[in-house]
Amino acid sequence: MKIYGVKFNDKGKVYNFKAENFECPINVTVIVETEKGLQFGKVVSEIENIKNYDNLKDIIRISTKDDYKQYLDNLKEASKALKKAKETVKELNLKMNIIDANFTFDKKQLLFNFYAEERIDFRELAKKLASAYKTRIELRQIGARDKAEEVGGIGVCGRILCCTNFLKQKESVTMNMAKNQNIALNPSKINGLCGRLLCCLGYEDEQYTYCRKKLPEIGQTIKTEYGEGTVKNIDILNKKYDVEIDNEIHKIKIEDEYESN
Repeated sequence: MKIYGVKFNDKGKVYNFKAENFECPINVTVIVETEKGLQFGKVVSEIENIKNYDNLKDIIRISTKDDYKQYLDNLKEASKALKKAKETVKELNLKMNIIDANFTFDKKQLLFNFYAEERIDFRELAKKLASAYKTRIELRQIGARDKAEEVGGIGVCGRILCCTNFLKQKESVTMNMAKNQNIALNPSKINGLCGRLLCCLGYEDEQYTYCRKKLPEIGQTIKTEYGEGTVKNIDILNKKYDVEIDNEIHKIKIEDEYESN
């Protein structure tokens, strides 16, 4: 038995599946079993050293030309379903934005992801869509960050959004991280396209925390070898700070000991 990582789309998460009696080369497309039904995906990695694989679903087979044709047909049908859903949302005057639509490979389920600022009663929408497509409908509300990941775009850094490009597990980001890195708390500087705090604030937070352990706070009065003065500026990563003593600025590294008043 071998374990493989499988993606259902280029921007999606990698899921592990097991193959009982055959091997799957990297980049080959496969049909896998999921809780929602059969899915078409691509093998992106071979997973080793997994002890507990009892709960993993199976790779049913390496896909055929007919499977690939069915997959392409499903994409076309999902595109039409997305357009239909958006039209129905408008008819029902629902305050929601349908982001995407996806059929399972066997078309036993049609999944819509949508974004909304508040909870939405979409029962009537689900009924209309189920009547139109004769399959199980699932409507899943996603957050602002998930929406940005699905839509994509260019961040304030000028690069493709991290969540779209490589970041598949979103960690909690807090305002304290921006404060810890001495970043001006300007929404245009610390918020991403999703309107939430930039994910990259968490990348270097641990290093900033380490570097500023012995640094004083701006405005703090301290004693130095030059005398007593007020901290005017701190350079966290270089572990330096400026102290004003008798209207003169002294640059000090954290190796210089001081005592707080």
